[in-house]
Amino acid sequence: MGLFNQILQAVNNPNQQANLGELGNILTTIQQTGSIYGADPAKSQMLLSTVSGYVRSALQEKQSTEGPDTVNNLVNQFSGTSANPQAVFALFSQTKLAEMVPEIAQKSGLNAATIQAMLPVVVPAFLSMLKAGASTDNPQAAANPVLNAFLDADGDGKIDMNDVMNLAGRFLK
Repeated sequence: MGLFNQILQAVNNPNQQANLGELGNILTTIQQTGSIYGADPAKSQMLLSTVSGYVRSALQEKQSTEGPDTVNNLVNQFSGTSANPQAVFALFSQTKLAEMVPEIAQKSGLNAATIQAMLPVVVPAFLSMLKAGASTDNPQAAANPVLNAFLDADGDGKIDMNDVMNLAGRFLK
């Protein structure tokens, strides 16, 4: 589980932005968002898993077409634990959203309106988790091991942000 290990290493490294408080805030935000919109844990997990794959693909595409600096800037600019629709639109075109929402609905059992309401919270929270590896001195530096581990995943669907969030939740307890 390379990504989770990178997050733990970032938490233990004072030169990286990760800390247990922020990790807890991210997890709480995602859990509360599911509760607010009436998504039971299984539906929320399916949403997280599916969105995670789309976030990875979007960031990988941006990295290959626009470079790692663009990806770092996106992560730094749009990470957070508050609703931010601009984060969604920075990653996904309207066409991609039109593809994503029905797939998430089909897999999770959530309706499209609920998914569209949750995305502006979930996407910035994911980006916050990825920002955890950024340098405290130079957040724009491309050497963010958490982000790099996420982008270099083999794409087999076995390790995604949902898995990392679950492990982080267990670690924090």
